[in-house]
Amino acid sequence: MSAPTLDKPSPVRRTKAGPDGLVWTVLRLHRGAMWVWTGYVAVSLGLLLWLWGPGSSDAQAAFDKLGYGGAQDNAWQGLSAFVPFVGGAFDSLFYNPLTLTRIAACAIAVFAAGPLIASELEQGTAQLAWTQSVTPVRWLAAKVAVPALLVTVGTTLVVILYRLVWGGRNHLLVAGIGPRDFDFSVGPATVANALFGLAIGVLAALVLRRTLPAAALAGIVTYLVGAFRGNSWPFQGSYQQPEIPVHSKAITSTGAEIRDPGCMTQQCLDKHDITGFTRHYLPSPDFWPRQLAETGVLLGLTALAVVAAFLVLRRFQPEPPVAPLTKENSA
Repeated sequence: MSAPTLDKPSPVRRTKAGPDGLVWTVLRLHRGAMWVWTGYVAVSLGLLLWLWGPGSSDAQAAFDKLGYGGAQDNAWQGLSAFVPFVGGAFDSLFYNPLTLTRIAACAIAVFAAGPLIASELEQGTAQLAWTQSVTPVRWLAAKVAVPALLVTVGTTLVVILYRLVWGGRNHLLVAGIGPRDFDFSVGPATVANALFGLAIGVLAALVLRRTLPAAALAGIVTYLVGAFRGNSWPFQGSYQQPEIPVHSKAITSTGAEIRDPGCMTQQCLDKHDITGFTRHYLPSPDFWPRQLAETGVLLGLTALAVVAAFLVLRRFQPEPPVAPLTKENSA
C-alpha cells in the first residue's frame, strides 16, 4: 500500500509592479474622481446635444418667423426666467458648457495638487509604494499619464461637439461679445488649458507636499492663467477680438436676398415680400493663428511644469548604499 501523498501548495503568484499594474492602481485609487470626470463629460455632451436639438426649437421658430429680430426677442424674453444651467433662452444656455470647461480646468488643477499627489506624499502612501519595486519616476509617470489621457479625450469630445453646435446654431445668438468670446475660446487651446491645470497641480503638490496649500495654489494659478487668456494677446481678450463676419439676409418670394429690414410684425413681412431668413457667422481669418499661438504657449508651459515636477522628484530618490569599509578597498 503506497503512502498517501500530500498536496503541494500552489505557488503564490506575485504581480509585477509594471506599467499595467501602476495604471490599474491609479484608476482604482482615484475611481471616484474618474467617475466625476466621466459625469462632467456626459453632462456637457448631453447639454450640447440638447442645445443642438430641442433646446434651440423656440429660438429657431422665432428666427424662422421674424429673422434676427425674432432671435433677439427670444433671448430677451428668456432673461426674465433665466436660471444658470436650468432654464432660460437658447442664447443664455449656449454658453453654459463653456463655463463648465473653465471650471473644469481649475478643478483638474485642485485634484492633481491634492488627492492625486500631495495627499499621498503627506500620508506616506507614496513612499510605501516606492519600497514595493516602484521607482518614484515610474510612480509619477503613471500619476500624470492616466489623468492626462482622460482629460485629453474628454475635453476633446466636448470641444468637437461644441464646435458642431456652434456651426449649426450660431445664427440664433445675439451678436456682441458673447459669440466673439466663444469663437476665439473653444478649440485646441481648451484642451491645452485643461492639461496645463493638471501639470501645474502636480508641480505644486511636489513643491509644497501639503494637500490644502498645494490645491489652493494650483487652483489660483490656473484661474489667473484663464483670466489672462481672456485679456491678453495671443490669448483672446473680449476687447481685443475682431468682429466675426456674419452673413445676415432676408429672402423674398422670388428667392432674392435683401437686407433684413428688422420686421417684428407679419404686416411688415408682407410689405417687404419676405418669406424667410438666412444668417450665420463666417469663419474668422484670425481664429487659427490665435488658437495655435495660444495652444503652443499653454503646451509649452505644461511641458515646463512637467519637467520641473520630475526634477523636484529627484530629491525623493533613495541614496545609493555606501559600501562597507574593508581592508581591500581601504588599501
